[in-house]
Amino acid sequence: QVQLVESGGGLVQPGGSPKLSCAVPGFTLDYLAIGWFRQAPGKEREEVGCISSSDGSTYYVDSVKGRFTISRDNAKNTVYLQMSSLNPEDTAVYYCAAVVYYTCSASADQYDYWGQGTQVTVSS
Repeated sequence: QVQLVESGGGLVQPGGSPKLSCAVPGFTLDYLAIGWFRQAPGKEREEVGCISSSDGSTYYVDSVKGRFTISRDNAKNTVYLQMSSLNPEDTAVYYCAAVVYYTCSASADQYDYWGQGTQVTVSS
């Protein structure tokens, strides 16, 4: 019954800093590990990072370290993906996913619930 709704995508200029949201209405984040994934046109889906339910610790892939930050607001049942220094290579559909566990996984196969995705297009 866990639903995830992404928002915040759109057309951004290179170097922009959009902030994506992943709302999880009606379900506390205290029991969910949330992962962010992206899929560029013609490419396979890949993980961007994740945040644990236990202590809020995060993990990021090397390509986004220092540029992307995952955070959560448990009171608002929302997880965020703050992006910065975007380039055209970051263009993709961004998804959030959830699993009922205390820590996050780097494998997409281990996530049970997925949002519909939000398009982020980086272009001038």
